[in-house]
This record gives sequence, structure tokens and C-alpha cells, in this order.
Amino acid sequence: MRRRDFISLIGSAAATWPLAARAQRPAIPVIGFLSGASAKAYAPNVSGFLQGLKESGYIEGQNVTIDYRWAEGQYDRLSGMADDLVRRQVAAIVANTVAAPVAKTATTNIPIVFLSGDDPVANGLVTSLNRPRGNVTGISLISGALGSKQLGALHELMPTARSILFLINPTNLVSKPYLKGAQEAARTLGHQIRIANASTEIEIDKAFAGLADGRADAVVVAPDSFFIDRSGQLIALAARHAVPTIYPFREFTAGGGLMSYGVSLPDLYRQAGVYTGKILKGAKPVDLPVLQPTKFELVLNLKTAKVLGLAVSPSLLALADEVIE
Repeated sequence: MRRRDFISLIGSAAATWPLAARAQRPAIPVIGFLSGASAKAYAPNVSGFLQGLKESGYIEGQNVTIDYRWAEGQYDRLSGMADDLVRRQVAAIVANTVAAPVAKTATTNIPIVFLSGDDPVANGLVTSLNRPRGNVTGISLISGALGSKQLGALHELMPTARSILFLINPTNLVSKPYLKGAQEAARTLGHQIRIANASTEIEIDKAFAGLADGRADAVVVAPDSFFIDRSGQLIALAARHAVPTIYPFREFTAGGGLMSYGVSLPDLYRQAGVYTGKILKGAKPVDLPVLQPTKFELVLNLKTAKVLGLAVSPSLLALADEVIE
């Protein structure tokens, strides 16, 4: 072979090397993050999720991409968002309580990691907690049992309160089991429950305006993505009407609310990130049992209690996981 032909051959081969390398390089997986809330309200939960992914070896922007879809309290938008993620053929979908059933309807092939406040067996997300079938697994937040727990914590603070207003989003599937548990606890504790349905900002305003009749001694806010988005509005209304209010998550109390009782959402989203990382590495949802929280946290804001003229008993302080002063 002549020297000129040899050089041309080497040059042609070298030109194809980058193309071959690119063809063999694995594509960066895309995770669909589907939520009924907003990006701002869910920032702590996203941080927890990213931490869980990192623990599994995945860092957003380096070896994984996340396609965030936020319904911002407009749950009727979730179906179209889920369909878009399926068309994009994402590697996995992470979905919160209101988004999980929608995601399951949209695909039977793409793995789904849910965080559900409802009973995932009762609502048909999975057939078993220990060995879920199909393409779905995740974490049960046990929000259905939270109503009785919140009422019990409120009773410790205000044992003489009789009428309690429960603020509920009727579009959330968790509302029925949540209220059932609260009503059973109310009968035991001697409380009367009033229910205010709210799925818009105006309806939240109306619910608190109705407190002017004096027929409610305190308010309980149910767990819901829409209420998380409107936490500032809820806290401001509780302060304006000077009504003791208990919330479902710590973030409300940290923002100035009186007290909260519930799970740590950022930690549960961290666990969802770990599960999603395992799926990206090849694990099947059927091999990942549905997780359940083992800890509920009671958080008190003593500054708000003082403004409301409430004395927090030493026994309640001892029960608190965190006290904000």
C-alpha cells in the first residue's frame, strides 16, 4: 500500500471514531415528575427527592434529567401532563397523591413511583404492599389516618374546645377516609365537627369568613397539594381571624402556623428518589415493596401560641418533636 493511500485510510477511520463513540454512549435517562402542586410549594420535597437520587448515584444535569410537570392545584390538567410524559417515553414517573392514579391510567409500561396519602391497595394503585404487581410501587403516606391524629394533638392543646372546623379539598380521594377517622376520634373526644369544602382560593376565604358566627373553636387543615400551595393564605387567614389551626406538615408551622402533625414530606420524597434510582439501575417495581412512614412529627410554634393567648402544657411540649420559639 502506498503511503498516500495509507494516510487517507487512517484519516477516514479517525473521522468515524467520534461518531461510533457517540453511538455507543448511553442516553441520559429522563424522569417525569408529576405533581398537583407548584414548584415553589414543593421545593423542599424536590430537594429531598434529589438527595435520594444522589444516594443512588444520580445527579440532575449530569447523568439524569428531570421533566417537572406542575398542575398548581388544577388537577384536571394532570391527565394531559401524564400523556405528554408517556409520549416522551420517560424512564420513570414520580407522582404525588392526586397524580398517581392519573399516571397509572396513562401507562402500563413505564415504571411509576407514587407518594400516596390514600390506601394504595384500596384505591387500586397496587394489589399488595409487600409485592406490588405491574409497573407501580411507591410510598403510602397514611394520610387517611391523619385526621384523627391531628384532632388528638389539637385536643391536647385545647381540651375544652367543642366545635372544630375541618378544611377539606373535596376533589382529593384521600378526603373520605381522612374524615372518617376524624369523625370517629371526635366522638371519642367529645368534639363536634363542621366541614368546609375548598378547592379554590375564594372558597378558602369563604371558609374562614364563616368563622365569624363563632361556631368553631379551632380549624384543622387536611393534607392536600392545593393547601400546600396556599399555605401563606391559610396562615394569614388563621392569624387574621385569631383562630387556632393545626396543619398537616411542618412547613406550615415553620411559616408561622400554630402547630402541625404529620409525616416529613422531604424525607419521604428522599425515599422516593432512592426507589427511582434503583429502577433506573434495572430494578422492577414488583420487587420494591410499598414503603410506609414510621415517624410522625408534632411541631409547635410558641410565638403564634402566645399571640393567640394559648398556654402550651408541659406534657404537650414533651410530646413535640420540634418547638419553634
